[in-house]
Amino acid sequence: MSMAILTDLTRCIGCEACVWACKEINELPKENDGGKLDSTTWTTLRRYQGIHIRQQCMHCLNPTCVSVCPVAALEKTKEGPVIYHENRCMGCRYCILACPFEIPKYEWDNNLPKVQKCIMCYIKRISRGQQPACTSVCPTGATQFGNRDELINVARRRIEKNKDRYVDHIYGVQEAGGTSVLYLSDIPFHKLGFKKALNDDTYPKLTWQVLSKIPNVVSVGSVLMLGIWWVIKRRMILEEQDLKEFEQKETMDDQPGK
Repeated sequence: MSMAILTDLTRCIGCEACVWACKEINELPKENDGGKLDSTTWTTLRRYQGIHIRQQCMHCLNPTCVSVCPVAALEKTKEGPVIYHENRCMGCRYCILACPFEIPKYEWDNNLPKVQKCIMCYIKRISRGQQPACTSVCPTGATQFGNRDELINVARRRIEKNKDRYVDHIYGVQEAGGTSVLYLSDIPFHKLGFKKALNDDTYPKLTWQVLSKIPNVVSVGSVLMLGIWWVIKRRMILEEQDLKEFEQKETMDDQPGK
């Protein structure tokens, strides 16, 4: 069963309960995010003329980030969320370049950087039969969790019953081939900064149409990237060992009688 999140921007009061719930469950720094996604903020609220716009990973039905990752560090789960396996990641950042929504962020200030993004609380909550932390704390029902098809029907009924209130469009039903995060709004989405020039077909299909024509380049490139990753990883491990040995030597030298 494919699950999804429906965010109705007309119901959001800007309390940021979703933002802080995300930070708490993922043990992220509690500092103010300034309305932008980064490696320590996986969901945020932007503001436009009094409208509160929640932003997070769109969890595409057929994600490009998964299709371009050469080591399967990103995975599309059967429940809907796109999750990240940091132990597999080699830091190539293809996912960052490929994402049509510009969501994944890189830990540039970390010695062992990871790609960071919303995983829809998959490990700590969804896999245990619970809803994501962000949707569980929303006081107005502006953001809801449930079966994707059912949420689409909910959204369509709202539009039908309130034609003078909503834009006649559910963002995420078709964009980039469809996503597991959906939006309703009373203002055209492109005016709110949502990506407009997106292909309705899945981006991985377009990716493989190109890659299939250059198999040798892809193979060589993958081997080269794995080689670079191995060298960098080894250097980092050796540097860490040298640092530990240096600190141990300093500690011994500072002891009395040494």
